[in-house]
Amino acid sequence: MTPVLSLQDVYKQFEPNQPVLQDITLQVESGSVVCLLGPSGCGKTTLLRLIAGFEEPSRGEIYLIKRLVSRPGLIVPPEKRHIGMVFQEYALFPHLTVAQNIQFGLFRWPQNWRQSRLTELLRLVGLEGMEKRYPHELSGGQQQRIALARALAPNPQLLLLDEPFSNLDVNLRQQLREEMQSILAQADVTAVLVTHDQEEALSLGHRLAVIDQGRIVQYATPDEVVHQPSTRFVAKFLSLGHFIAGDIQDRCIATEMGSVPIDSHVGITAANRQVELLVRPEWVQLCHNGGGTAVQVERVSFRGTRRLYTLRLPSGTKFCGLFQQDVALRSGDQIRVQLHPTDLVTFPREATPVPSL
Repeated sequence: MTPVLSLQDVYKQFEPNQPVLQDITLQVESGSVVCLLGPSGCGKTTLLRLIAGFEEPSRGEIYLIKRLVSRPGLIVPPEKRHIGMVFQEYALFPHLTVAQNIQFGLFRWPQNWRQSRLTELLRLVGLEGMEKRYPHELSGGQQQRIALARALAPNPQLLLLDEPFSNLDVNLRQQLREEMQSILAQADVTAVLVTHDQEEALSLGHRLAVIDQGRIVQYATPDEVVHQPSTRFVAKFLSLGHFIAGDIQDRCIATEMGSVPIDSHVGITAANRQVELLVRPEWVQLCHNGGGTAVQVERVSFRGTRRLYTLRLPSGTKFCGLFQQDVALRSGDQIRVQLHPTDLVTFPREATPVPSL
């Protein structure tokens, strides 16, 4: 199947020798939602602007359904790419009604088709009966849905969304994420979404492109990214856990929290005997009858029906444990814990620089 969007070795710089994006190769299949995920300044919005046609690549090529739309010296303008876009600020026309905003890109369509499409989209986004209102009469969530309906109106080949929930409060973000997921599925649209919110990406994306300093460091399904992060950056950025130092021995990893057995499938080479082991909070268990490792409670925070404790090892290394609500601990308490990982994620340990004398 031909991908809807294909990027081949795309490179972008605004200043000489200061690349914003490097070696971006990416394919987006029909009907899928791809989330560009990364911290502020990593290049994800620049990548979206390249796909949209607002920027020209310094190197590489971009295709939409086999059609070359960007390369150095050639750029098909956004209005000729058959894409829809939802901007961070929604960019609704304040002087136009909801109906006029949605139908804005349909001026070449026959009037009866325009009206039929308006009715269909208002039903899709759950705003029937509001076509005569103006943007200032709508809530933030309603404005966001109108912006989405306007972008979907011309049946674009590709939908681009730039931080679509960033202006909404936490509760509304959760609600609209679920609504967006349903709307995109019903519309059967191919979409690329930019976000720095891990929860947003994990809930909406069929695939995640995790970007670090202008490079895609992992492109995989949410399940793969969570359970098999490709780099330490990915694991840290997704807040999957903390790291403790370990040394590879015969059939285990020796750590400050005891020995962790190595499954036969874990790919650890002889060259990487010193590692960092990912410690997920749900793997940490309390020891009630001795054993385990002594740690001190540093901090507690609530996570729904459970409590997340920040714990400190004698070496000063910190990690977290997730315990049930009936476990009531306070800062300064001394407890004993043990580690029961269900899978192993390790990365080569970075050498500590030796201070100069």
